[in-house]
Amino acid sequence: MSRRTMALLSRWSSRVFSVEVDGETVYFKINDNQPGKEGKQEVRRLFGAVQKDSWCYSVFVSSGDKIQSARFHWQLKDKLLNALPAQCRLSPMSSFLPNVKDSLVHGYFLQTASRESSAATERLLRQWLQLDDPLLVCSYLRDNREDSPQWTQHLWNHQQNHGIVPSQAPPYHPATLNLINSDVFYSFQAARCVFEKCADIIPEAASVLELLPRSGGVEPRREPDFPVIVLEGLDATGKTTLTESLRDTLGATILRSPPQCISPWRARFDQEPPILRRAFYALGNYITAQQICRQTSKTPVIIDRFWHSTASYAIATALSGPVCDLPAEGSELYCWPSDLLQPSLVVLLTLDPEERKRRLRDRGQGETKEEHELESNLLFRLRVEEAYRRISGPTCISVDASSSAEQVLQQVLLLIKAKCHL
Repeated sequence: MSRRTMALLSRWSSRVFSVEVDGETVYFKINDNQPGKEGKQEVRRLFGAVQKDSWCYSVFVSSGDKIQSARFHWQLKDKLLNALPAQCRLSPMSSFLPNVKDSLVHGYFLQTASRESSAATERLLRQWLQLDDPLLVCSYLRDNREDSPQWTQHLWNHQQNHGIVPSQAPPYHPATLNLINSDVFYSFQAARCVFEKCADIIPEAASVLELLPRSGGVEPRREPDFPVIVLEGLDATGKTTLTESLRDTLGATILRSPPQCISPWRARFDQEPPILRRAFYALGNYITAQQICRQTSKTPVIIDRFWHSTASYAIATALSGPVCDLPAEGSELYCWPSDLLQPSLVVLLTLDPEERKRRLRDRGQGETKEEHELESNLLFRLRVEEAYRRISGPTCISVDASSSAEQVLQQVLLLIKAKCHL
């Protein structure tokens, strides 16, 4: 048994467990002195649809290595979907110690529909448990001996049984305990370290490392000769049109993040778990920062997306649920990395959702995975937009992009004149 697994088990009774069920999150904990009853709303929501002769299971990934654990968890979903009985329902699950950073572990909750599917699921999990050390497995047993059925968690790795009781939702989303330098990177070295650890197993990571600046972040801080202007916003808000208009009007240089030099590997890392995908985009920002430093002595620089996009999408993806689940304004999670060049001005183009959808249809382009998520999941879009607004140092200045391209250009030129003295 790995040290990570032993550490998890040593404080198992102090942990809170969360399961996403039908768009809501159910929290429960262990309390052997007060076994959970089906009459409790939260427990009923989790177990109420389970048949009397079937069980539920949870599978957690407990590897001590952060990258290995992330990749194992990412691959486990496909492995479960391909191998489990068709009647078995799979839901995201996590476990954490309240208010303890980096205590979050991810897994899946399995709901079986019959005695046969329960037996098949258990055989499969026992086979995997013998082969895969990072796995931590529990089954959830229903006791029908009393008038009010109770549920018990049976921890396979320790041969322990615990009564289940509902738990209050934490004051903030549990994933916030794990965001720093896993979903959002706040230094060049933290992002680079992730790629160094996986370079032996992912050749593309080694290729990206070869392009990185040795010293990391940016050149010693100095006031740039020309302003650095970042344009942010969802797809179809007019960023490309505005970028080109500003280039022509100001005689500016256009840069993008991720930069062209690593774009060939973008699709590859979009297929990896969040820690690798977000590290890739973070490193792209630092490469772009180096390019900015070389250009600002010659011309103004216009950047099509930068760290705001990287952080906003990462936070909105990691924290499922309503906007109120986001970290509060002023949280360290919204702070600009201290070693990343700060732009002179960040403009966030906003657009009515229906108008944005119309523009997307007129483009006739296929949707990216994140774009599809924006359209199909209103809460996700709201989280992205709110995260944009909360990032500080510098903050975004919102500009309504529903006017004509010329009117939007004039609005932004006025901002540049006021903020950048151009």
